[in-house]
Amino acid sequence: MRFIDRADAGRRLAGALTGLRGPDLVVLGLPRGGVPVAFEVATALDAPLDVIMVRKLGLPYQPELAMGAIGEGGVRVLNTAVVRAAHVTAQELGAVEYAERGELERRAARFRAGGRRLSLRGKTALVVDDGIATGATAKAACQVARVQGAAQVVLAVPVGPPSAIAELKEAADEVVCLDTPEWFLAVGACYERFDQTSDEQVVALLARARGRAPQPLTTVDDPPARDEDIQVLAGSTPLQGHLTVPERPIGLVLFAHGSGSSRHSPRNRYVAQVLADAGLGTLLFDLLSPDEESDRARVFDIELLATRLAEATEWVRRQQWSAGLRIGYFGASTGAAAALWAATDERSRVDAVVSRGGRPDLAALKLPWVRTPTLLIVGSHDEIVLDLNQRARQLLRAPTELAIVPGATHLFEEPGTLRQAARLARDWFLRYLAEPATAQPRATTRRG
Repeated sequence: MRFIDRADAGRRLAGALTGLRGPDLVVLGLPRGGVPVAFEVATALDAPLDVIMVRKLGLPYQPELAMGAIGEGGVRVLNTAVVRAAHVTAQELGAVEYAERGELERRAARFRAGGRRLSLRGKTALVVDDGIATGATAKAACQVARVQGAAQVVLAVPVGPPSAIAELKEAADEVVCLDTPEWFLAVGACYERFDQTSDEQVVALLARARGRAPQPLTTVDDPPARDEDIQVLAGSTPLQGHLTVPERPIGLVLFAHGSGSSRHSPRNRYVAQVLADAGLGTLLFDLLSPDEESDRARVFDIELLATRLAEATEWVRRQQWSAGLRIGYFGASTGAAAALWAATDERSRVDAVVSRGGRPDLAALKLPWVRTPTLLIVGSHDEIVLDLNQRARQLLRAPTELAIVPGATHLFEEPGTLRQAARLARDWFLRYLAEPATAQPRATTRRG
């Protein structure tokens, strides 16, 4: 099947999507080439149109070859086989992601002309592109839509190779593809005209879509009351962090990062976005200063990290934006050990702890004193850490659950595994942080 151009592809694709028509449908075009296709789909289905922002992560020395993709909300999808084969280091990956995130934010602001994205909360998100090659970008787009609260995610494209389309069925609730040729060469080969789409064309199509909308479009619900970089004080030590507090927060979650990570961690930012979409405030901050992070002894000094976390929690409780909120800890790797240790400190008085791929064994001496409800999340393929968490569970005297995510390794990089971990964390925090905080300290805590 060949298409004349993207507009022709969009009109034909819309014919296969008529069953999705309804008030809860939002069409999302992948910039830039997916937007002309999405415009035709949105017009035919009488649905609002927005862009869904993702960026390819190209290999450092061969940028045209994708090793993954990133999207809004801290989403990152990696092709681990490509990363391993190309011997890409963590530093190289971080540098590429940093640059692409800057471009993603620039384009989002330009495409939306200063406006906010449309709310996907409770909606059917119809993600549209002009075709599929590897599927990394489309997979990231589907994950972004879920992070933004979509109740259902449908991916629709005119063309793509059978293998990639089959894999994408794990990322979306439904995949619609008009043609899956066995001898697939490239997306452009399926079009008679496949000119590059410009930023100006994307902006113009979005403006036209807004102009023909039959009713005012709802933008993101309840924008954050605070969404900013802040300085956190742990005793007299200033630490850098990022605070997000919605208009009517349910509770507040402080993140304790693992070794080699920081408040910029894509995985923790993804989890933070899932929590924020559920109405929880989040504070991602570094437990060490930049100078201290170069000292490996400090990076693994769990007592120091726990003390910093407890002191920072004490400072947070004095801030106006935390008044009346229950507080929880989310810890990853060594950060989970710090969170559990800090939970025994009388200055913390936290109401819930979640550990993702944690090392509770590093806080083994403190585990019997933990009285805070604790959820241990571990990947089924992270065998050593799974064993450590199973042993730690026997030492904990608090209400504790061990959640094993099928198919996940230590970093939860496999498709859908981080999303599952984030939802488990969300549900745990909603269970224990939904009630207003009391002013009385917990009698069962001990100072660490």
